Amino acid sequence: MRQRSYHALSEINVTNLVDVVLVLLIIFMITAPLLQSGIEVDLPRTTSPAEEPSEGVIVTITKEGGVFINDVYRTDDQWENELLRIGRAQAGQKAYLRADETVGYGRVVEVLGAMKRVGFQEVGLVTRPVEIEEKKKTKERGVDWG
Repeated sequence: MRQRSYHALSEINVTNLVDVVLVLLIIFMITAPLLQSGIEVDLPRTTSPAEEPSEGVIVTITKEGGVFINDVYRTDDQWENELLRIGRAQAGQKAYLRADETVGYGRVVEVLGAMKRVGFQEVGLVTRPVEIEEKKKTKERGVDWG
């Protein structure tokens, strides 16, 4: 009777691994922009480079004046208490304020003041960049943004 000999397989087939990694990469590339913030606001435009929100608290003011904290709606009597709770729990963390461009200046200052008062020392204002064509049009009209 002949005895079978087994040899260790010294090659690793990475084809399946590469396929899975590429599929995951595509899925993350599609879903990552959607995870940033789900509240639809028309951000004001600026020519200065906009800072993208990273880790931190994101406060959004809709065109109706509603306040969302990390994509969760808060009523007028809730949002300041929620900011205070988050500010105490995450001291020193950055905060970002997104506001629709049609929101009144007073409402934006009210929320910004509350954010400073509860302990967020660094508050970034989220904007969207002015498109190149818009810059050309404003220069043609005699307005220079810098």
